[in-house]
Amino acid sequence: MGPKDSWNWEDIRAGARRLIIGAKKNVEDPGIFHKIALFPLLAWIGLGADGVSSSSYGPPEAFIALGEHTYLAVFLALGTALTVFIISYAYTRIIEHFPSGGGGYIVATHTISDKAGVVSGSALLIDYMLTITVSIAACGEAVFSFLPYSYQPYKLIFACLLIVILIVINLRGVKESVTMLAPIFLVFIAAHALLLGYGLFAHAPQIAPVAAGIQAGLSRDLAAIGIIGVLAIFLRAYSLGGGTYTGIEAVANGMQIMREPRVKTGKRTMAYMAISLAVLSGGLFACYLLWNVQPVPGQTLNAVLANGVFSDWPLGGILALITIFSEAALLCVAAQTGFIDGPRVMANMAIDSWLPRSFALLSERLTMTNGILLMGGSALLIMIFTRGSVIILVTMYAINVFLTFSISEFGMSRFFYKNRATEKEWKRHIPVHLTGLVLCSTILTITLFEKLGQGGWFTIFLTSALVGLCFLIHGHYQKVTKGLRKLDTLLEVIPSTGSKNTEPVNTHKMTAVQLVTGFHGFGVNTFYSIIKNFPGVYENFIFVSIAVVDSGTFKGAAEVTALSKSTKNSLVKYVDLARETGFAADYRMDIGTDVVDLAVPICKNIAKEFPNSTFFAGQIVFRHENPFQKILHNETAFAIQRRLQYSGITTVIMPVRAEK
Repeated sequence: MGPKDSWNWEDIRAGARRLIIGAKKNVEDPGIFHKIALFPLLAWIGLGADGVSSSSYGPPEAFIALGEHTYLAVFLALGTALTVFIISYAYTRIIEHFPSGGGGYIVATHTISDKAGVVSGSALLIDYMLTITVSIAACGEAVFSFLPYSYQPYKLIFACLLIVILIVINLRGVKESVTMLAPIFLVFIAAHALLLGYGLFAHAPQIAPVAAGIQAGLSRDLAAIGIIGVLAIFLRAYSLGGGTYTGIEAVANGMQIMREPRVKTGKRTMAYMAISLAVLSGGLFACYLLWNVQPVPGQTLNAVLANGVFSDWPLGGILALITIFSEAALLCVAAQTGFIDGPRVMANMAIDSWLPRSFALLSERLTMTNGILLMGGSALLIMIFTRGSVIILVTMYAINVFLTFSISEFGMSRFFYKNRATEKEWKRHIPVHLTGLVLCSTILTITLFEKLGQGGWFTIFLTSALVGLCFLIHGHYQKVTKGLRKLDTLLEVIPSTGSKNTEPVNTHKMTAVQLVTGFHGFGVNTFYSIIKNFPGVYENFIFVSIAVVDSGTFKGAAEVTALSKSTKNSLVKYVDLARETGFAADYRMDIGTDVVDLAVPICKNIAKEFPNSTFFAGQIVFRHENPFQKILHNETAFAIQRRLQYSGITTVIMPVRAEK
């Protein structure tokens, strides 16, 4: 196959990628942040859907746990609604004090310690993998509730296929994925408003008999097992229904994608989510009790309720089908939270060197592709391992959610107490966070006690393994950073020839083109290595740098502008260094998300302008190479070298030892 055929194949592949993923976005567009940010309604759909959809599996789990003591459902309704508002209010305070997002990881890191942040962040990451898995598994349960029981073996295949579809959708971008799924959310709200509204209205005459039954049941149980026994039954059901609250933190975690003013948008989104979740959950408990709903094999409790409520309607079967299918579809929307917030938590941890730094990179669609692929792939593996069991997945999910909740509530309580001199309303905020801490830690403790052998051990194992891996990665980065800092001493003893070369670069003379990042010892060491290894060969130096926009800098137009200015300043320093050393020098730069895709065209243009040029890049090398190091350190230099050498451009990699 010739070069022409090869390039045709590349064009075809690029065209297919654009068709599936979409066209490249311009990070230098001043309006890009406004275009991709979510206003409250879309944020409610994209992030609030996780909380709202938990009404599909949280309340049913709690109601079933009551067994014969269904009269306690009315107390569960009140307790659930109250808990939703308490946790939501606490996270509203987190939004105010941490408007850049990050949720539990950022809160724990800044209010407790780095180590607490790693535990919270690791729990969050496993949580978001489970967000995808449990949402899709529950979606499968809902869909297959209306199919013959013989179709149950295909449920796992259906769930895995949905995860793959969501991975592709999310690679296109957050706003695009949320906008595509918005109609589903609105149909769900409308269908469930009808279900609960009619369910309560139609059985309004039954409220008095049900109230009498509640009083009789309570009196009977108090006489038989006492108040301690009744409380034990209630607390067990209340804790096992902890999945109801699992999506509340999503809004605080995803503040980066909120439209300005972010705090106002975030607080409004949190209010929408809290009210809708409290009403839905409370209404479901009331309807379960009024309609005397009982579990049916192969059907969800909500499917049983929908069939009962709409059974006498002319198109009752269709309405029930629409209601439960909208619930199933919303669970797909809820899985979005794992793809939206999970990669953002990974990016925050990567910036702090707890995870490979590649997870902080953005794609040309301004999505965190590496994070999306890892979250989706992990969700697939967990789905297959648990065989899509919603009961096991909800247990795993709830444990990590309430671990993060508990750490965050403790951190915020500690924050307000330590800053009571500057936080005027600390006395009003601390009781709320302490109450949230008690509720969350209670649910966590009971869930662990009840479900340790039913999936709880697996989430503890996964989280502990991830925490250990984070510390291993962080330790490696610290050692490398310490070694590279020794090179920075070069900046203090830069020799000078005494005469600065002020001549313009001559395009016909021998030219060394060096790819650099910031102005630091690593780049200066590479510069002197070129001079040492090729004495008297080059008369020009051209420095090339790409201002990489990652999740740490992609927060607003001001940050992108500052990044561009900083990159230019670094290049000017390299040019001054080369001229002070006696060379004619200049620089070239660009800004974007992919170093290789941007650097290669610049280098090709330089090669045309300077026909007698050689390209150089520095690369960290270790005494003993292993796959672990290759994952933690990008091999950008080698990727650029391969592309340039394929085009016939000489490219040399200059090794820089990382002392360890």
